[in-house]
Amino acid sequence: MNRRILTLVVALVPILAFGLLLSVVTVPFVALGPGPTFDTLGEVNGKPVVDIKSTDGVAGDITHPTSGHLNMTTVSQRDGLTLGQAMVLWMSGRDQLVPRELVYPPDKSKDDIDKSNSADFKRSEDDAEFAALSYLKYPKAVTVESVDEKGPSAGKLERGDAIDMVNNIEVPDLKAFQDIVKATRPGEQIVIDYRRKNGPMGTTTITLGEHPEGEQGFLGVGVLDAPWAPFEIEFNLANIGGPSAGLMFSLAVIDKLTTGELNDGKFVAGTGTIDADGKVGSIGGITHKMVAARDAGATVFMVPADNCSEALTAHEDGLQLVKVDTLTTAVDALNAISAGGEPPTC
Repeated sequence: MNRRILTLVVALVPILAFGLLLSVVTVPFVALGPGPTFDTLGEVNGKPVVDIKSTDGVAGDITHPTSGHLNMTTVSQRDGLTLGQAMVLWMSGRDQLVPRELVYPPDKSKDDIDKSNSADFKRSEDDAEFAALSYLKYPKAVTVESVDEKGPSAGKLERGDAIDMVNNIEVPDLKAFQDIVKATRPGEQIVIDYRRKNGPMGTTTITLGEHPEGEQGFLGVGVLDAPWAPFEIEFNLANIGGPSAGLMFSLAVIDKLTTGELNDGKFVAGTGTIDADGKVGSIGGITHKMVAARDAGATVFMVPADNCSEALTAHEDGLQLVKVDTLTTAVDALNAISAGGEPPTC
C-alpha cells in the first residue's frame, strides 16, 4: 500500500466513525415541533370531527351550516432520535430539543404516559361538551358517567342517561340522588326513571348488589351533575393525547348548534384546555402550535390568557392573537371580530 492510499485510509477512518456515531448513537432528547391541525368543523376519515346526532341519527334538524375553520392544533413529538437526526432537527429552527425525562418521566413507562394522555383527551371531550351545553343554557341533570360492566345496572342504564326519579322521588341534583342511594341495602330493588339521549324516556327496576366499600346497596354507576341535552355529541379524533383541544371542541359544538357563523367564515385556529364550567387553561408548546396554525392558513389564533407572554415570542406575522380565559370570552371575541370590532389580544 503506497503512502497516498494509506493517508486516504487514515483520513477516512474518523469520518466513517463519526458518520457511524451520527446514525447509530441515540440521544436522551425528544424533539418537539409543529404538529398536524384538525378542523373541528370538518371531517376526518369520512366522519365529522364533532358529530351531533339527533333522534333519527342525523344532525340536520338540530345543527346549522358552518363555514371557515375552527382548527385545533397539536405538538409533534419525536423520540428515539439518533445524534444525526437530533442535529438536523435542531438546525432546522422549527423543532425544540428537550431532555427526554421532561416528556417521559423515568418513573413511568411510555405506555403509562400514553394511556394518561389518552385519558386526559377523553376527559377534555366530556368537559368540552359540558362547557358548550352550559353556555347554551341546557339545564343540569344527574347524568350517568359510567356503568360497571358487571354491576347491577349493566344493560339497564347507559352512559349519558339522565336520572330524574328514584322510587318516585325526584332527584334534582347529585346530593339528592346520593342521599337516597346511601339509605339502601344490598338486595333491595329500586325503580329509576330516566331520559336517554336519542331515545324515549324509560323506567327500570334494579336489584342492588353488595357495595365494596360500605353497607349501602351497590348500583354500579358513576354519576355527576352536568348539563344535559337529548342528543348525542361525538368527537371523532383518534390518537390525539392531552387535554388542549377542549376550547376548540366547545367552540365547534356552539357553532353547529347556533345560527350564523361563529368565525365569520374566517380561518380560526387555537388551543386551550377547558373545564366543565368553561374556564380556559394554559397548555404547553404554544409557539409550535402557532407555527402549525400559520402554516395551515390560519389568520386568527385563540390563545389561553396564561400563555400570552410566551405566544408573543413567536413573532408569527399575519396571525392575530386573541386572548381568552373563558368560553364566554372566546365566543365574545369571535363575535367582535365578525362585527369588525377589536377582541382582547395578547
